[in-house]
Amino acid sequence: MNKQQENRLEKQIEFILEIDKIKSIIRQTYLADGTRKENDAEHSWHLAIMAIILGEYFDKNINLLKVIKMVLMHDLVEIDAGDTFCYDKKANEDKYSREQKAAERIYHILPNNQAQEYKSLWYEFEEGKSKEAIFANILDRLQPIMLNFETEGKLWIENNITKNQVLKRNEKMLSGPKEIANYFVTLLNLAVKLGYLKED
Repeated sequence: MNKQQENRLEKQIEFILEIDKIKSIIRQTYLADGTRKENDAEHSWHLAIMAIILGEYFDKNINLLKVIKMVLMHDLVEIDAGDTFCYDKKANEDKYSREQKAAERIYHILPNNQAQEYKSLWYEFEEGKSKEAIFANILDRLQPIMLNFETEGKLWIENNITKNQVLKRNEKMLSGPKEIANYFVTLLNLAVKLGYLKED
């Protein structure tokens, strides 16, 4: 191994060890059994599995590997920026700037070509315009809704969340595959009927 290869590997190992911190970033969403809140690493893993399982409902020409990379990388910024509760208006005011600063630091631990690739994927996810970013964003919205439903609305009830708030936050899902959109709407209506979610 020459000096250049050695330096490259050192940067990659440094990044791999740095992102171990994501296992300590606690999200708002409870696990399906309601015993505790999930961490960012668990969330990202779950999204990657969902991408593989639910890929058949999206564009057949979608780059699935890119989607998997995107969902595994998108929350690494929370190592610095923290998890921001999606219904906290105040905390969301500077969320993007905090996360952008984190993206510049964290991805640039890597060798330049990988840093540029993964930072670009983060920006693409945030923009939410490409086929892959739309797919990734839908998964990112769907997963906590499924978990909230499984816990009988535990987080929704604790934070007095209403159906309209959930609809507004997750409207992107309605423009996705009809099967996913229908599942989302059915789940919300059932959550209201069962008392897991307040009707406005």
